[in-house]
Amino acid sequence: MLWLKALHLIFMVTWFAGLFYLPRLFVYHAMSTDAISNERFKIMERKLYFGIMTPGMILTFIFGIWMLASYAWDIYGTSGWLHMKLTLLVVLLIYHVVCGKWLLDFKHDRNPHGHIYYRWMNEVPVLFLVAIVILAVVKPF
Repeated sequence: MLWLKALHLIFMVTWFAGLFYLPRLFVYHAMSTDAISNERFKIMERKLYFGIMTPGMILTFIFGIWMLASYAWDIYGTSGWLHMKLTLLVVLLIYHVVCGKWLLDFKHDRNPHGHIYYRWMNEVPVLFLVAIVILAVVKPF
C-alpha cells in the first residue's frame, strides 16, 4: 500500500506543477505581442497540458481510487475529511478542464482575458493544495 501512496503523491506533485505553471504561461502569453512569442507559448502550453498535467492528473486519480478501493474507504469512508478532500478534487478537476478551455482560447487566438486575470487564476491551485494536504495529513474531522 505504501507504493500506491508514493505513486499517488508523485503524480499529484506532477499534476500540481502543471497547475502552477500553466496559468503563469497564460500570464506571459496574454502579455506577448509578437507572432513568434505567441506561437512559442502555444507549443509550451499544449505540451504542458497534454504531456505533463493531464497524465499527472489521470495517474493521481488512478492511484487514489486504487487506494480507496484497496483499504482507505474501509478505514476512512465515514470521515468528513475524506469527503471534503474528494469534493475539492472534483472542483480541482473542473479547474483543470477550465485551464484546457483557456488553452484552446489561446490556440485559436481568442483569449478574452488580460494578464492580471491569469495572475489571479494562478493562485487558485495554491488554495487547493493547502486545503487538500491539510485534510489528508491532519484529518481534522
